[in-house]
Amino acid sequence: MKAFKKWAHYLWKEWLRPVLPIVLIIVPLRSSIADYNPVPTGSMNPTILEGDLVYVNKIAYDLRVPLTKWRIHRWANPETGDMVVLFSPDDHTRLVKRVIGTPGDIIEMKNNRLRINGKAVRYTKIDGQYLGNLHENQKNAVLATEHLGDSPHAVMALPQITAIRSFGPIRVPEGQYFMMGDNRDNSLDSRYFGFVERDEIIGRVEAVIGSLDIKNKYHPRFDRFFKDID
Repeated sequence: MKAFKKWAHYLWKEWLRPVLPIVLIIVPLRSSIADYNPVPTGSMNPTILEGDLVYVNKIAYDLRVPLTKWRIHRWANPETGDMVVLFSPDDHTRLVKRVIGTPGDIIEMKNNRLRINGKAVRYTKIDGQYLGNLHENQKNAVLATEHLGDSPHAVMALPQITAIRSFGPIRVPEGQYFMMGDNRDNSLDSRYFGFVERDEIIGRVEAVIGSLDIKNKYHPRFDRFFKDID
């Protein structure tokens, strides 16, 4: 017993006590102010790639009590075109998606082309910069720039995949949002799990911190480190 107490005292003094202040700072910071989110899937291709680690601004819309959903103050709401981290209504996993519809909006899609409140969203030819990041099974992807709100961004379609390419029109209920992935034919989003409650939106995605190519032996993608994203 004496030896155990001595070991426990050593563990506390040399390891736990020095680390405790860091934990007490980092955990609340990540919970309510700034966070990171690993991206394991390609649902946001070509904007975000599998293996990206993204920075999440948790005070973009409001300030929460650390480790809770209680809001101290709200100064903004997600806007059309914002890229956000949210909790899935299905299984409460964290997802990265783009805000397509805000409360009261009428959303419609025909053959992968959106209409919002009766107005067709504009699509233009995309720059070839994204092609180099796609894997071999995506080389036949159809890419375009989607001019959604104030956030023009790249979107991708995969004609060989069975997907929901047309729906609506539907109205977004008050206090809820309609989300989609930029990889329009390979994304589990509001077309499948429905609208997302405002309280389930964690924060806004603003940059890629780092990136590993998980399909190529986890080689670093140095060109994506500290990269702002649309």
